[in-house]
Amino acid sequence: MIFRQLIDPESSTYTYLLGDEETRRAVLIDPVLEQIERDSALLAELGLRLHCSLETHVHADHVTASGRLRERLGSKIGVGARAGVRNADWALADAATVRVGDLRLVVLATPGHTAGCVTFVCREAGMAFTGDALLVRGCGRTDFQEGDAPTLLHSVRERIFALPDATLLYPAHDYQGRTVTSVAEEKHFNPRLGLGVAREEFLATMAALQRPAPKRIAVAVPANLVSGLVELPVRRGRQDAELYQGAGI
Repeated sequence: MIFRQLIDPESSTYTYLLGDEETRRAVLIDPVLEQIERDSALLAELGLRLHCSLETHVHADHVTASGRLRERLGSKIGVGARAGVRNADWALADAATVRVGDLRLVVLATPGHTAGCVTFVCREAGMAFTGDALLVRGCGRTDFQEGDAPTLLHSVRERIFALPDATLLYPAHDYQGRTVTSVAEEKHFNPRLGLGVAREEFLATMAALQRPAPKRIAVAVPANLVSGLVELPVRRGRQDAELYQGAGI
């Protein structure tokens, strides 16, 4: 298997490239619009054909590249069945399997951060891509997009933590430079929802969070509900952040 972990430094979003060496088919998980040239070039350099883009959820902090990649490369778009993306090719139900050559990604519904969150599990490689449901020593917030703290706790403990302890977990974001964790690590060391944390403590922690809305939520959520296929201001750097944040759809 070909595997690359890529990052968008502006939003701290990880994009994952998985490729099948035999068929040269590939999948991108959580591609970012501003990185479409980078990702397209890497696919070409590695001699890979993009079969599909998969979204772990409807993101609130960046705009997806999935729609533009479909236009450019003819790839499919897969999202969770409850994500509400209107122009996706596949609405992926729990336990569905996405096949990319000999690679198989099994869909786990892991709602709580948003109602439509999913985790993609590659059992043969011992890897899972958890989106914002489970981060390295943390988890996604639950105060918008139909988020719900009890649901998130159930998703992590009953679904993600049910994977083998050695499973490597790759989140959608990290803000401290960490790239990967494991089921065993998060069970023991996650300060929010590790197995040593009481349910009531987790719920109280989530209820007490006081955070501003993501800077691009007004742009990103409507755009991502149509796979990023809207006209957007070009993000050229931090000096344009206010323009990007305030743009209408």
